[in-house]
Order: sequence, then C-alpha cells, then structure tokens
Amino acid sequence: MKVEKIGRLAAGALAVTLLASCASSRSGTDATSGGGGTRDGGSTGAGASATSFGTLPSPCGKGDAKGSTDQGVTDGEIRIGFGDDRGSTTAPGLSKEMGDAVSAMIDWCNQQGGINGRKIKGDQYDAAYTQSVKVMQQACKQDFMLVGQGFAMDDAAEQYRVGCKLPTVAGYTVGPNAAMGPMKYEAVPYPVDLYNIGALRIAEKEFPDFKDKTDLLHTTSPAVETGNAKVEAAMKQIGVKPLDCGVKTNNAGESSYTPFALKIKDCGAKTLWTSGSPTPAAFGLLEADDRAGLKPTYLFEATWYSSLVSQWNKSGIGDDINIGMIFQPFENAAKVPAVKQYMDIVNAHKGKIALLGMQATSAFLLWAQSAKACGSDLTRQCMVNELAKVHEWTGGGLHAPTDPGANKPASCALMVRLHGDKYEQVFPKNVGEFECGGDFVIKTDPKTWGTTLDGDRKSTKFLTGDVIKPQSS
Repeated sequence: MKVEKIGRLAAGALAVTLLASCASSRSGTDATSGGGGTRDGGSTGAGASATSFGTLPSPCGKGDAKGSTDQGVTDGEIRIGFGDDRGSTTAPGLSKEMGDAVSAMIDWCNQQGGINGRKIKGDQYDAAYTQSVKVMQQACKQDFMLVGQGFAMDDAAEQYRVGCKLPTVAGYTVGPNAAMGPMKYEAVPYPVDLYNIGALRIAEKEFPDFKDKTDLLHTTSPAVETGNAKVEAAMKQIGVKPLDCGVKTNNAGESSYTPFALKIKDCGAKTLWTSGSPTPAAFGLLEADDRAGLKPTYLFEATWYSSLVSQWNKSGIGDDINIGMIFQPFENAAKVPAVKQYMDIVNAHKGKIALLGMQATSAFLLWAQSAKACGSDLTRQCMVNELAKVHEWTGGGLHAPTDPGANKPASCALMVRLHGDKYEQVFPKNVGEFECGGDFVIKTDPKTWGTTLDGDRKSTKFLTGDVIKPQSS
C-alpha cells in the first residue's frame, strides 16, 4: 500500500443506505432559498478573481463561445438544473447542503465570466423526497444537464431522465438504476458492482482485535440492514467473520439497551461496526455499553462525522468512534486549500456546510471542466465525450482520487477519530494524506446489485438504443 498526498499545497493533478447519510453538517449556517427557483449569478459569491479551486485550475472565465448548440444553451447562457430534497416533510432540510453548494458555485463561476463567456443559469429544484418524477419532467423540458443534484428517490425518476436523454453529473445517486444509468457521471461514484473497503483495510492494520473479535450492530431498519449485509460480505472476502452476537435493536428505540450491551459483553466483541446513522436509539446503545463496562472500538460510517455526535460526546462515551472517509475532513482545512475554499464560498452565501456539499461542489467542477473543453460546441454529445475521458479526479483536493469516466470508486481512505467534541485524522498520521491500495476496492456479489448490468456496466432496466454514448475521437 502507499500513501497518496492529496489536497496539500504541493503541486500536482488533482480528484446502502441513503447516500445522503454519508454527509453530515459540521459547521456553517442555513441559507434560505426556495425550491424550483432560478440562480443566474449575483454579487455575494466568493472568489470573483479566482484562478484555481484547490489544485484545480479554474474552469471558469471569459471567452467568446457562441451558438445555440443544444437545449438550454445560447450564445450567452448555459441552463442547468440542480437541487436536493430540502422540502421533505419527514426529514426537513434533507441534503440542503447540496443545493447550497451548487448555487454558490454558480455565482463563483459567473463572477469569473461563466464558462467560455457563457453565464450559467441554474434551475434549483426541490424534490422533497417524493417529487423526483415531477422535478425530472421539468428538467427534461428546459435544462441542458443536471449538475450536482441529490434526490433520494432518483430511481423513480430515472426512466424519465433516460427517456429525454438528459445527461447528468450527479452529486450522488441512490437507486441502483440511477447509480449505473447511461449518460450519468459522478465525481464520487458509488457503483453497485464495486465497493471501497478502505476503512476495513485500515482497521486490519490499526486494530489487533478486528480480524477475530468484530461484530455488526443490527437494527430493524431495512436500509441499515442492506448496508450491513454489504459490509458483512466484504468482511468475509478479507477473512473477517463477524461473531454474530445476536444484537438487533428496534430502529424506533428500546425501553432498555442494557440487555443488548450485556450480549455484546458476553460474546466477547471488541470491535463493532454499524451502517446506521447517529440516532437517539444508537446513542442509547453506546451509553448502555459504557455502563456495562464495555470499551469497544467502534467502526462507523461517515454519517457519524457529525456535529450531532460531537455535541453528544462531551462526556467521552464515544471517544473510540472511528470513521472511514474518502473526503478530507473540515478540521484539515488549514492544510487542504480546497476544503477551505469550499467553506469560504458557501459561508459567503450563508449556506450549509457538510460533506455532501463538498460532493456537490466536486460534481459542479467536473461538469464545468468538461463544459470548458467543449468550447463553442457545447452539446450533450460533447459533454458525454469529455466526461468519459476523466479517469482521475479529486475536485481540486476535496477527496481521494476517483474514476468518473469509468464509474469506479476511490481506492483510498483516511480515518478520523472522535475525542470529546473534536474530530481528528488519525490515519494516515500526516494530515492531508490518504492511505491507498490496490486491494481497497472489491467486486460485490451480483445478488446485491438490485439491477442487471450490460457489458458496459450500464443498468438495462431503462436503457434504450438511442442514449448518448461516448464517441471515440
């Protein structure tokens, strides 16, 4: 294995539960912006004179691109759609950080002159969790592309996106058909057939009890259990067989967590994994573990990188929570210019700062770089051609290198640990670095995919013969 130095000042190229759970608010404030609104630049963006974003040369600037080359493109304008599920009634503000980020980045780009002189006009959508089909139908009528969006129910809308041949550089995808769809690119891919096990590889190296004394914490949540099943299969691939202590809590909460803590103690588990999110029920189990005298090493998903968790942990009960990530944490902003730049740009818009916001920012930059390369010939076909060529991407240093063109995940990770109400990177030791390895990505069992893939690794469910495919030059 090697250590990759990503997002530092050094020169160089920089890039199954609801994926929204992979991001959590760490700082910043909420902006007020309505769904379905339009964003076409303004005076409040940061970085009007920017020449770069982290290690990435800015794709934005003046130019003389001309021509009404495709839907949503004119001599002076490029119209894109973006958005989130902020209007969800069950989870108000869901993924709001994504729309906030893209809105801020549109202003950042337009203040530099747009893309080759064409200003960006953004149609901001609120899918409100249940309205993804309606949003997609609107976007199909007016937008050149979708950029940096995150809709939890994207699979419901996928047939409409494919049907109207609307390419996307998604902020994230959730459904298997959306994750593996045609004309879809992501700055941080999470394909169904490949899985980054960097956190498990780090745990192998860092925690002596991991191989023989690990168990998964199960709940009645189908989403959590889907994630747990994927992790358990990955563990078995690398020779880790969970103990199966029989701990399965009610996702809605238990009257007492003491019996579950005692089960863990009697079972002898020293390392515990969960694919769940930080909830009162999850906190209840950790508190019961502490009362039972357990001091396990917790290995949790990036959803636990959260101000909610750090505020809860002032007593120190969660000091052994370790979180695998492929993004640079906000605590590294002083060492990783791209992270600080993202925070500055979004804070200038009074937006919400969170990991998914960085993910949407990286998606916007990937889209903008490809749009710049197309010049005056800004067509959907050109965009698909250019995006398919990108095989190393870090968003200027926001995250570990990914392969958007081939829809392949990062083969790197880092680990942060909670201590009191503070997070810090603990592996690799040097801030701003990732641990990488050829064995960090594994193939998954086709039974877990949730869709059928063709020879190009595209979902066949909504595939038609006239989708836009990359053309070789």
